[in-house]
Amino acid sequence: MQHSICISGAAAGESVDEGCGLAYELGVAVAKSGHIVTTGATVGLPLYAAKGAKDAGGMSIGFSPAASVREHVKKYRLPIGFYDYINYTGMHYIGRDIHLVQSSDAVITAGGRMGSLHEFTTALEAHMPCGVLLGTGGLADFIPKLLEELEEPAGSRVFFDTDPDRLVAKIVSVLDEESKDIKLGPIQDEWMIKASICEPLAGKHGFNSGTPAAAKKSRMG
Repeated sequence: MQHSICISGAAAGESVDEGCGLAYELGVAVAKSGHIVTTGATVGLPLYAAKGAKDAGGMSIGFSPAASVREHVKKYRLPIGFYDYINYTGMHYIGRDIHLVQSSDAVITAGGRMGSLHEFTTALEAHMPCGVLLGTGGLADFIPKLLEELEEPAGSRVFFDTDPDRLVAKIVSVLDEESKDIKLGPIQDEWMIKASICEPLAGKHGFNSGTPAAAKKSRMG
């Protein structure tokens, strides 16, 4: 199953200089494992992660605080490159953070400041798997102390590592275990559409098939 993994990190500040290479490697690791990178469609570490994912041939989805592309580039002055799709939430930064986290399956923190802290605590309260890439400065390197001082929500799952590939592998392993009871094959064919309608139309447009089952058969050769 394909998972959406949020890469959370600072848009500016010292941790961007410290962790930009590692953030890029996080994006690469997520993409190479076959999963989707989600970010706040912003600059800094999330942008490096988005570029890493795209360079590795993966998918990158951004969640903007803006309500439109005009607002995104004019008001917030945010980038539009390295994304397959940008969700213009219109929820400003506070609401965007929550929407981003709740639209993802896990959150990995690299570097980070107050916005990343908001995303991290939102993920904790939602009982989502959280990864922390140590050595990227900022919030990421402060989280171990934070969790020593403050009681974590019951059932929290926070994973630490200094290596992007190992950290992503830990997160993916947890997500795979949680979703192992979901069988995609039967779900794909459960709500069948009329092949008599779709297949002729698909042929008209030169598509391979008009139904999930036929598509699967076509992919299998």
